Formats: sequence, structure tokens, C-alpha cells
Amino acid sequence: MLPRVFFITSEMYPFSKTGGLGDVMGALPLTISRLGVPTAVITPFYGRLSTADFPVRLLLPNCPVGYPWPPVTADIYSSDYHGVSIYFIHRGEFFDRRYYYGERSSDYFDNAERFIFFCKAAVSLMEELQEPPAVVHAHEWQSALVPAYLHFRRRTSLFWEKTASVFTLHNLAFQGRFSSRLFDETGLPDEAWDAAGVEFYGDLNMLKGGIAYADAVTTVSPSYSREILTEKFGCGLDGVLRSREFNLRGILNGADYSVWDPATDPLLPAMYSKDDVRGKDLCKRDLLRELDMDPDLAKRPVLGFIGRLRGQKGIDLIFRILPELMALDVGLIILGEGKPAYERAAVEFMKAYPGRVAAAVSYTEDLAHRIQAGSDIFLMPSRYEPCGLTQMYALRYGTPPVATAVGGLRDTIIPWPAENATGFIFLNSTPADFLEAVRRAVRLWEKDKAAWNGIMGRAMGQAFTWERSGRRYIDLYRGLYQGLQTYAG
Repeated sequence: MLPRVFFITSEMYPFSKTGGLGDVMGALPLTISRLGVPTAVITPFYGRLSTADFPVRLLLPNCPVGYPWPPVTADIYSSDYHGVSIYFIHRGEFFDRRYYYGERSSDYFDNAERFIFFCKAAVSLMEELQEPPAVVHAHEWQSALVPAYLHFRRRTSLFWEKTASVFTLHNLAFQGRFSSRLFDETGLPDEAWDAAGVEFYGDLNMLKGGIAYADAVTTVSPSYSREILTEKFGCGLDGVLRSREFNLRGILNGADYSVWDPATDPLLPAMYSKDDVRGKDLCKRDLLRELDMDPDLAKRPVLGFIGRLRGQKGIDLIFRILPELMALDVGLIILGEGKPAYERAAVEFMKAYPGRVAAAVSYTEDLAHRIQAGSDIFLMPSRYEPCGLTQMYALRYGTPPVATAVGGLRDTIIPWPAENATGFIFLNSTPADFLEAVRRAVRLWEKDKAAWNGIMGRAMGQAFTWERSGRRYIDLYRGLYQGLQTYAG
């Protein structure tokens, strides 16, 4: 049996969430725990923290954090999340803010200091608990310095000598890149300021520290783990990733079907399943009423998009082909927020095509569920997609995706016209290729209901379970931990 695994993350559903990271961290630690490995999570105590039904208590006031702020401490709060210990790191000037990472137009100016503090406090907390973890598993740039700290502390500390580290890349584009002057505040030794460490073209790159110093690096899909070794998808870090290729692997995320399943979803006006899809039509009609759309669209394909309104997600491709989409006599529903120019464009298109286009410039969990259920076709024209969860949800809700052949989309969607097809794939992120893929889907919806129903049924039967992913992570943890026991004697 492995000793406890600690997850370090900047967000975790249901306590905090901005996107897929929150969903993953709400499911993966719980899955690992249910598979028999004790787990704990360390995350910030934000001003917008949602405690839901899980009481939070002060566990450790004035936990020392140490260099570069010797007198500065953190208050540690704790909660129990279905048997998983959650530790919240609180310091008002860093985390009592309206948003997690910044205002909608820009990041907070002191994000480097905020998350250096978080990483240092996480390491200090684990030492205060006096229980060396088997594995520390950090996620994204906000937690990336933790593997670096462990790498150097293992040299001199008996506490850490048998603890392995794993670092997971959820999106390589977000790297935590800051001025070189902030390196001194990390407390890392001078040797870490190197091309093989956290230095990146004269800047401090926190994500690079996780890649360079973790015992294993993972991505959230097998295809993405291969793509990031190339210049096209490597975001400038393909060189350091190739140097760690032996320690790099892709483990596909899972979907939390306890939350995302139309057969049990309490947020829907009608539930339905693969064996009885009648409720999906009711969901569609209800969604059209809710969004004040043309009721005649009940007899036409309705396209759904849920995601950040950013170039990565290909929202601009949707806008560029929108007149052609309207010529197909379809409806379009957009849910998301992001770049102000794209938000404005979504609203303008809604005005230009009243009753045919609906845009909710925000994100609400309940509306996301109803769009998944009430749409006929789900759009994911991402330029890159490390894993993607919304296409997994769309499959389960019987809403075949039209998606780019990248990352986790390639790993989870079987493209038409294969006999076992579950969706539609296009190769190049161009308006022409995207439009042609949508046309293929719409034509099939119109002309061959038997084939369409077959795609829906197979899509709803897909099961990207967290248990499968969790077992792969446990195998990784066990191999790393056993290797360190042997090495440390």
C-alpha cells in the first residue's frame, strides 16, 4: 500500500473552479482515494471559496512559510471531501480577491508572488504535518515550483528523501513567465537559474521548473504528450520537453459521470439515456424557450458551443463561418466568456440573427448542462486541446461533436464515416475545413436518421471513466515510489 499522495492545485471543484483544471481536481483525488490510496489536496483559500456542504475549520494558524518572507505565515484550514483531506492555504493579501487569477482583461500584477507563496506554504504545511508523502502531484504553473523545491530539499532532508514528485501539464500555453528579478524570491538555489532549470530567455518560467525537476511529467492525453514535443505545439518548451521525453507520458483525463450523465442529471427538465432518448427532444424544446429562440428550430439542428472565448478554442472560426451556418437553417448557442472582442462579437451576432443565435457571455454550470442536452451537434474547433472534457460530456449527452483532430479530441472521438463513429473530425484549423465538417454533420442529421441515431447511441455508450485513468496514475506513483525506496536504501 502506498502512503499518502498529496495533490497541489490552484483550484478544485466544488470549492473553486475556472475550467477543466477544477473539474479534474474534483475527481482525480477522489478516484485515487476510492481505489485504496490515501490522498490529500492542498489549494488556496480564496475569497470566493465555495464551501458547499463541506464545513471548513481552522486547523493550523500561523504556519511558517520561510524564505523569502521569514516572518510571514499562512493560516491553514481543512475540510473533508468524501474522505479526502483538503487543506486550504490562506493569506488575505494574496487570496481574498474577487477573481482567482486576475480581472477579465488582465492577470493580477503580483501573481508570481502569490503562487510562489502558495508553493512555499504547501511544502511547509506537509512538513508541519510530519508525514512524508509517497508522492507529491502538482498541477499547472501555479503549483510548478513544488517539484523544484522537493528536488533540492531531497539532497539534504531525510523527510523528503523517499518522496517522489509528479507534475501534470494541463495547458502548456499558460506558463507563469515573469521577470528575472523574481527568481530570488523563489528561494531556489542559484543553480536553478539555468537553461536546464527555471530560466527561460532571461525570464523566470515557473512551469518550466515543474517540467525540469519533477520525477515524472504527465499530460492529460496521449496525443498531447506527443504533440508538445514539436515546435508547433511546444509553446517554446519543446526542447526541454524532449530532454524529459523518457519521463513524459500522457494519461487521458476522465469524465465525472456522477455529475455529467443525462440519465441522472437533476439540472435537466427531462432525463434520458442511450436506451430511451425521448427526453432529449424535451430538453431541446425547453432550451429554445429558455433562450428565447425560434421554436421552429425544434425541427432543425441546433449547434452548441461551451468554452472560453479565446483563439485556442477556435471561437473566431465559428464567427467567420457564421453566415454560412445560418444559411444551413440551423440554430447556434454560445456559452462562455473571455476576450472582450469575442464577447462583443457574440452579442452582435445574436442581434444580427435574432431567434437563431443565442449567446450567454458568462459561465453557469446549470446552463452548460442544459446546452449539452438540448443541442444536436457540439462544436469544438480548437486549435489545440490538451484533453478537453466538454467533448466527453457531449458524447454522453448524445450530442455528437464536430472537432479538430488535435490532442484529447483525437483520442476520444471516432470520426464519421467509420462504422463505429461517434462524431466528426476535421484536420486543419481553417474556416473552410471546419465548415465542411459541420455541413457533413448537418447533412447526415437531415438525410439519414438511422445513421445519426447510430452515432448518438455509440457516443452515449462511451465511458471515459476516472477509474481507468486513476489506475494508470497509481501504477505511475507506485513505480516512482518504489524506485526511490530502493535508491534511498
